[in-house]
Amino acid sequence: MPTRTSEAVRVAVLADSDTRWKWGALTARRIAPSTSVELSGFLLRGRATPTPRQLTEVGVRADAMREVTGNEFLRAVEDGSYDVVVLALVGGGVQAMLHGLAALGLPRRPVVVTGYVGVVYEKLADGLLLRHGADVVLANSRHDADRFRAVYEGVGADASAVTEAALPFLGGAPYQPEEGRDTVVFAAQPSVPDSRADRTYLLRRLVEHARLHPRREVLLKLRSKPGEHTTHLEELPYQKLADRLPGGLPSNFRLVYGNMGEVLDRTDLLVTVSSTAALESLHRRIPTAILSDLGVREVLGNHHFLGSGLLTSWDRLDGGHRPVPDAEWLARQGVAADRSYESAFDEARARVAKLLLGDGPGPIAPYYTPSTAPGYLPNILARHHLAPDGVPLPGAAQKAEVTGLRRVVRDAVREAARGAYRHGVQRVAPVIRRMGEL
Repeated sequence: MPTRTSEAVRVAVLADSDTRWKWGALTARRIAPSTSVELSGFLLRGRATPTPRQLTEVGVRADAMREVTGNEFLRAVEDGSYDVVVLALVGGGVQAMLHGLAALGLPRRPVVVTGYVGVVYEKLADGLLLRHGADVVLANSRHDADRFRAVYEGVGADASAVTEAALPFLGGAPYQPEEGRDTVVFAAQPSVPDSRADRTYLLRRLVEHARLHPRREVLLKLRSKPGEHTTHLEELPYQKLADRLPGGLPSNFRLVYGNMGEVLDRTDLLVTVSSTAALESLHRRIPTAILSDLGVREVLGNHHFLGSGLLTSWDRLDGGHRPVPDAEWLARQGVAADRSYESAFDEARARVAKLLLGDGPGPIAPYYTPSTAPGYLPNILARHHLAPDGVPLPGAAQKAEVTGLRRVVRDAVREAARGAYRHGVQRVAPVIRRMGEL
């Protein structure tokens, strides 16, 4: 890389949703081996590209930010002399960018970092092998680090990239009850559960809890507004279900948005099915409950909390039960309610610093190649307009930057297309599904 007059570490973060942008940007600042970071944000163009409102709510700013395709990002890396690249994407996106970066053939390439935005409760082997090839694969806990290494070693792949860290957005003041405050927060998830019946059940029980405790403030914390997408698709927004709930909503029940940390500042009990918000809550020692009402099932993700002491039901919560977390379970999950969180990123920071020394990192070597996964890898790369060898497919060549009126028109067309897609997901698809069940 060219010699810089500044000691700042130049980091590029590519993210495909609001939550992954938050994870990627905060991770970049925590693992950079310098207190000075030049952060360039790139938002991968797609169904979940965050809106300006979502980016404002996340509250993590970059020195520069723009929306790109995968190939546009690769060209930016080729031209940008970045020290570190953080891939905050789904597994397929990470794999495509790894092969694309390898195909650039840079004389000195950036250190590539990736990981997960929260609890890893499904597609463990698939997601991990798609992330193999990065220089650093971050695990959010000791528990995850052990599982990640076992997957890589189980297929004979190099597991040295697995690096134990923690979720980068844990923080906030430890829980302190306040006289006269009694607030229960349900942290909703876009895709868990996914059926209308199950989501209506959870909403109904939350509303009934508010009616049973009229002096208690009951909040439904939502991730996005109707028409917006986050990390997962949300076909049945709770806002719309709430509008149709018989009997309306009690006065002590509210729907809230905003930064999760700010909501937790006034929370006395956090309830969820399996949201990562539970780990944020536990980090601050806020009473936390994981619901078992719909079963303890892999598809719900609440099986991740086996042994935590947190699994309970609305019946018990209505009666005043407050789960007590198991200390050993907390320690293995990277919750770090003690001061150990301050050093949680030391290993990752040291690894990045070491890779930046001398000639820099070696060649990118993913487990999946055209010879090890010839029936799988080409399709993944093609989704990002890359050939099996990682080079851009015909038609994905560099185009001149669009400016002025053409850019305004292009952006308007893109937003209209996204709106049509979201309408299809949230309105048309459920109708077709119901018709198919007749």
